[in-house]
Amino acid sequence: MNWTQQRVLVTGATGMVGSWLVKRLLDLGAYTVVLVRDQNPHRELIRSGNILRTTVVSGRLEDYATIERTIAKHEVDTVFHLGAQAIGPTALHIPLVTFEANIRGTYNVLEACRVHRAIVSRVVVASSDKAYGAATQLPYTELTPPAGRHPYDVSKSCTDLLAMSYADTYELPVAVARCGNIFGGGDLNWSRIVPGTIRSVWLGQRPELRSDGRFTRDYLYVQDVVDAYLRLAEHCEREGVQGEAFNFSPERPVTVFEMTSAIQRLMNRPDLEPVILDKARAEIRDQYLDASKAHERLRWRPRYSLDAGLTDTIAWYERFFDSTLARPSTESCGSPKSL
Repeated sequence: MNWTQQRVLVTGATGMVGSWLVKRLLDLGAYTVVLVRDQNPHRELIRSGNILRTTVVSGRLEDYATIERTIAKHEVDTVFHLGAQAIGPTALHIPLVTFEANIRGTYNVLEACRVHRAIVSRVVVASSDKAYGAATQLPYTELTPPAGRHPYDVSKSCTDLLAMSYADTYELPVAVARCGNIFGGGDLNWSRIVPGTIRSVWLGQRPELRSDGRFTRDYLYVQDVVDAYLRLAEHCEREGVQGEAFNFSPERPVTVFEMTSAIQRLMNRPDLEPVILDKARAEIRDQYLDASKAHERLRWRPRYSLDAGLTDTIAWYERFFDSTLARPSTESCGSPKSL
């Protein structure tokens, strides 16, 4: 696909994945529109200056009129729907906000695309392995039905079902991407294991783990996720892709202990033994994905090893922390506890 001829809308553009997706789209020459609710100056999209290369629409996913007007006004042909309330513990405490952003936000985007089906040619919906809920058989394949139980998981299950409904009922060219835990530079949610552990180690502190450290997850580097989303968009109108969900995974699950140890090793601080809080609530213990469908139909495979992705990620955070001129305050940023 020649992206220089595409007019693209990205929701969730100031998030970690959205920031890197927008950068890639801009580098490929796409006319890129971003929906922005808040402009945190520390977000990668803004820090990098890439937001100045986009067309910015200020608004919320919950406002259908804004979404519909944006697609029509900018003649959008490609939509990447990444916008969501994406923090599990936050969803546990404020489920209504999560449901409004993740469920209402998704059907607003899909309905606006349906209304403007004459110009919208492809829609990629970013979902999560959490959409599956706590399935008994591992790894999860796309045949595993969406069965979330906790608020965030339920919101992603609904996201997937809504996307499939619009694909089946209205023949909307939509496809769903399900990833595990995504990591990379620009994630400022310190409760997550990768940024939280990097920050703790950089501060010379012992990282704190909310779980017992034995929870098992996929960890996929953000640049591999961007590759996946672009590949899905490029094939979205094909039979066998349109109306389908795809898992994206390195297929090498690791425990929280192993992930923390890898970060400490790469930062030369293996002496900082993690503090085990074992207080995780509403968390699925073991969850990882089979990505053979993406291999076969999309010819997608991750390009980065875990160490390579972590090395790039650590370098980003070291530059980020150094640019603040002082050590980041745990009081101002929140406690660096990770799963």
